[in-house]
Amino acid sequence: MPIIDKRNPLNMNTDILVVGGGAAGLAAAVTAARQNLKVTLIERYGFCGGGAVAGLSGTICGMYEASDNPSAPPKQVVHGFIDEFIHVLESNNGLGPPVHYGKTYARVHDPFAWRKTADQLLTNANVQILYHTTATAVLFDGDKLEGITAYNKQGPTTIRAKLTIDASGDADIVAMAGFPTFIGDESSRTGNVQNPTMIFRLQNVDIFQFQNAYGTDTIMPPQITALIAEKNSDPQSPFHHKLPRGKIWLFPTPRPGELLCNCTRILGSDARELNTLFAQDFTEAEILGRLQAQTYAQFFIENLQGCRHAFLADTAPQVGIRQTRQALGVSTLQNTDILTAKKHKDAIARSPWPIELHAGHKPKVEWLLNDTYEIPYTCFVPAKGENLLIAGRCLSAQHEAIASARVTAQCFSYGHAIAHAAALAVKNKIPPRQIDGADLRKILNNNGAQLD
Repeated sequence: MPIIDKRNPLNMNTDILVVGGGAAGLAAAVTAARQNLKVTLIERYGFCGGGAVAGLSGTICGMYEASDNPSAPPKQVVHGFIDEFIHVLESNNGLGPPVHYGKTYARVHDPFAWRKTADQLLTNANVQILYHTTATAVLFDGDKLEGITAYNKQGPTTIRAKLTIDASGDADIVAMAGFPTFIGDESSRTGNVQNPTMIFRLQNVDIFQFQNAYGTDTIMPPQITALIAEKNSDPQSPFHHKLPRGKIWLFPTPRPGELLCNCTRILGSDARELNTLFAQDFTEAEILGRLQAQTYAQFFIENLQGCRHAFLADTAPQVGIRQTRQALGVSTLQNTDILTAKKHKDAIARSPWPIELHAGHKPKVEWLLNDTYEIPYTCFVPAKGENLLIAGRCLSAQHEAIASARVTAQCFSYGHAIAHAAALAVKNKIPPRQIDGADLRKILNNNGAQLD
């Protein structure tokens, strides 16, 4: 049978196309547009934010150095576009102060204020925004990417671009083009990925009573982990075998009386780690995630100080996705680069964040203390294909490396850097792979990145 869509197609041309409006895509679109280029951003939701908003991860993490000294004040070591974003987000009353997250700090944001801030930055930079638009295929001229086709309610859409930035989080454009990608832990036969999570908001919490009982560290103390284990193992408990993760994160938010709850561990009905690249896995994760969120909320209400009168306000619009598919780059960030604090002369971003590998009953956390590692530009240049760059958590990085390199502050840095690379490529009519990361680093330092 013929495939028919009689709506009038939409045809567009742009200098730089950014696919995905997460932290990396937002930073890339705004930064590129400020280089006097025509920039188009497409995003499948009606708002920007990616995992931070649609996935409700809720925190800006990866900004501050880690330390074994519990009284050490926050030491910010990541700069650039993130400084401007934080300034505007604070002006919108959407960001809390630094809070303890184990050996480092994070900042909790209001998801509405994030959406508002992103709209402001994009609009002021004259970025052409297409919300509710999903990429469906790529356009080719030989091995050169010429743009994409997309879908929205107006109908089929064709966007031709001199350069495309894949900030989809899942390396969608790279995969559509047939360029090399990989999934998860290559040492496993199935390419295991970090499990998705359903983050939710608990409201009407007595935050003073809660913190008086459990402290101000957002990683909950051993007594709560022990209580979860006790309820899980008790056949008479309504929570018997229903609380699969014992080490949990509960964040007071900028809203009064609210906790952001990062505690679920969503496994498939066959007990395997779900991979949201697969439609059935994604669907199952959403359904099971909402059920599990309700169970954890009930547990908190019945057992935790300050939560007696609380209620589950809402879950995230979608499950939080930590890892799916990575683009294979000219270089790949190695697992060992993190804990050895490796530096690179062509690095365009840095990170102090630990390896935070979410799998099993207790996440694996390996801290990098009083130092940072660096991420080379070539991790964002695809091994094959022209007129294409990568930004965000789908960078070329090994399984444990991405468990550190995927977080919010770093994604802002990636978008900031890759936008400058894209502008250089378009203006000088050169392939992105010919750009020297060391030269790009100098441009970033002149634009506030403080890498040196």
